[in-house]
Amino acid sequence: MNTAHLSLRPSAVIGTINPRLYGSFLEHLGRAVYDGIYEPGHPSADADGFRTDVIELVKELGVSTVRYPGGNFVSGFKWEDSVGPRDERPTRLDLAWHSTETNEIGLHEFQDWLDKVGSELMLAVNLGTRGVAEALDLLEYANHRGGTALSEQRIANGRTDPFGIRMWCLGNEMDGPWQVGHSTAEYYGTLAAKTAQAMKMVDPDLELVVCGSSSSSMPTFGEWERVTLTHAYEDVEYISCHAYYENTGDLGAFLASGVDMDYFINSVVATADHVKAVRGSRKTIDISFDEWNIWYNTRFETVDRIAGVDNWPIAPRLLEDTYTVSDAVVFGSLLITLLKHADRVTSASLAQLVNVIAPIMTEPGGPAWRQTTFFPFAATSAHGRGVSLDVHVTSGTYATERFGEVPLVDAVATHDAEAGRYAIYAVSRAVDSATELVVDLADLGADLDGLTVSARTLTDPDLDAANTLEDPDRVSLADLPFTRDGSTLRIELPAVSWTEILLQG
Repeated sequence: MNTAHLSLRPSAVIGTINPRLYGSFLEHLGRAVYDGIYEPGHPSADADGFRTDVIELVKELGVSTVRYPGGNFVSGFKWEDSVGPRDERPTRLDLAWHSTETNEIGLHEFQDWLDKVGSELMLAVNLGTRGVAEALDLLEYANHRGGTALSEQRIANGRTDPFGIRMWCLGNEMDGPWQVGHSTAEYYGTLAAKTAQAMKMVDPDLELVVCGSSSSSMPTFGEWERVTLTHAYEDVEYISCHAYYENTGDLGAFLASGVDMDYFINSVVATADHVKAVRGSRKTIDISFDEWNIWYNTRFETVDRIAGVDNWPIAPRLLEDTYTVSDAVVFGSLLITLLKHADRVTSASLAQLVNVIAPIMTEPGGPAWRQTTFFPFAATSAHGRGVSLDVHVTSGTYATERFGEVPLVDAVATHDAEAGRYAIYAVSRAVDSATELVVDLADLGADLDGLTVSARTLTDPDLDAANTLEDPDRVSLADLPFTRDGSTLRIELPAVSWTEILLQG
């Protein structure tokens, strides 16, 4: 059996965990909105047409913020289409996903839904086909109290109080050739800076996110961040990161996806701090990792992609990946990586939330259910609060062609002093055998007295096991036994598993 050791030290603080780390993302894409959160004819639909079964699952998931309305969708979006009387809203072609958008759900309706689930709106503006003026119009409409043409239009549309949106994304993936309005870093950085400066003239306390690279494999990665921040550094608070991972047949490399995310974060932090030094700035830019997940993009490119001059469906089934146990283990490892960078990653958005590469799935007229990835997120968002702690893991390694030698075990801990709770999150990448995890609790001192311990794991002998419409409860968390001898805790991590260990005072 493999062996790994870690030390739980309250003093080894990485950073305070911003609740926004547990955000998500909803785009007008496929069945994310229509037949996802909104289905007026569903038996569970409330008076506004929203599925209450989905609302309850989103609450259980513990999503703090939701980035909206895109994504690629936002780069061709006219926000004016999504407000006002529904029967007067125009139907438009969505170039991003080759679909038809009815605009039945817009800004007002989406905020109403967020109020029901208890999440904060993170709004994206279109810097693909639009610019400074349109962003200012949307800001005035959404956030100005009244007395102007656009704020009075909002009031006439049924919302007297402003939306009060604090966090805004300045476009989406503008480095990507697939993006409507794709541009160079020089052009985008200039536009983003102008937009940010104008928006801050309305409200200097806004929190703005400038687009970083769409992935660390982009040919412009690093230089895009440098050039963009050179223009916009003093005007924004965040730079974005986007990363998706899929199992392409090399399980060992897939299980090590967190290594790539770690490299991505470290590289962007280094670039941002370089620009800070060059500018002589006192300000520090944080990361909004506002798209991350497991996504079988290969299947989208070869199976799902819609084409045809006369083929523009409404809410088609797109990107509806079914997640396996191995997907959920990697997903959990990505959460561990985000927590290990809580000092600089202070906002993140799981992409996406319902039906589209999502932890929650629905069937029209039928049930909603939890995918395997639901469980690590729900557990971590519920208990991974307070501060994150470096646990200094030592374990064996295994060889990968892409990442070299990779640790068999990765882990992080959190400490919520208010709740009197420590949480340890550990992932085992060992494929063929279990790993004994030895946890040193000596540094907890007097806190050891009366400490209760519990552990749950996500694993299965069948790494392809999944929750489906036919078998929605096939995979879930299971209690994991442990032994404790004084200040030493021993727990056997199953092969290819994600585990949560809670220590409650």
